[in-house]
Amino acid sequence: MKRMGMIFRAKANKALDRAEDPRETLDYSYQKQLELLQKVRRGVADVATSRKRLELQLNQLQGQSAKLEDQGRKALALGREDLAREALTRRSALQQQVTDLETQHQTLQGEEEKLTLAAQRLQAKVDAFRTKKETIKATYTAAQAQTRIGEAFSGISEEMGDVGLAIQRAEDKTAQLQARAGAIDELMASGALDDPSGMAKDDITAELDRLSGGSDVELELQRMKAELAGGSSAGQQAIESGQGGQGRPAPQQDQPRFDKQ
Repeated sequence: MKRMGMIFRAKANKALDRAEDPRETLDYSYQKQLELLQKVRRGVADVATSRKRLELQLNQLQGQSAKLEDQGRKALALGREDLAREALTRRSALQQQVTDLETQHQTLQGEEEKLTLAAQRLQAKVDAFRTKKETIKATYTAAQAQTRIGEAFSGISEEMGDVGLAIQRAEDKTAQLQARAGAIDELMASGALDDPSGMAKDDITAELDRLSGGSDVELELQRMKAELAGGSSAGQQAIESGQGGQGRPAPQQDQPRFDKQ
């Protein structure tokens, strides 16, 4: 079970590593930092709101304290010492609340300053991370493109590898067909294979036919020359016979005589 678990984790880790894109991981990290920065800003806003509420309560209590002091002074001026004592007693209780609120106000103000400083530092950190993230993404994209171009030129990429295999298969099939065609031609020329159509001839037959055809042509040419020569001799004799009979009267033939009845 341990071994199976280790194999499963190794396979899963390899699959995740193959599926992981550093650019997407950087974008996700930047998004989480932005969310954290937003939470810090929201915290600063909440602390500032609490501080402002305390300031309003302090102003209200201080106003009541001043009013009680004035009432006590007036009561003492009118000879009402009991009313003046009561007013001062209430003023003392309010003053204790004012002191407590002032302490809380100082605490909240310190927290607000700390959160504001943390938000500023986190903002600077997020801005620096964003710059570095974009730089890393651009470098990764350029390296990826350069790697793909190199693989394409070297022919080790999947796409170019498929193209190269297709070309190799086509060349092999072409060479095989050419070799088969040449072998068939040689076998038919040597007479090892019979031509069912009777059109193919071996080398000896072709040579004999060529010689026979050449002899027939020569014989026909000689015959035509002889005919032409014989025709020329007959014409010449006729011409010579015509020239030798000039000045000689042509023999007269006896005309048939018809008796008159």
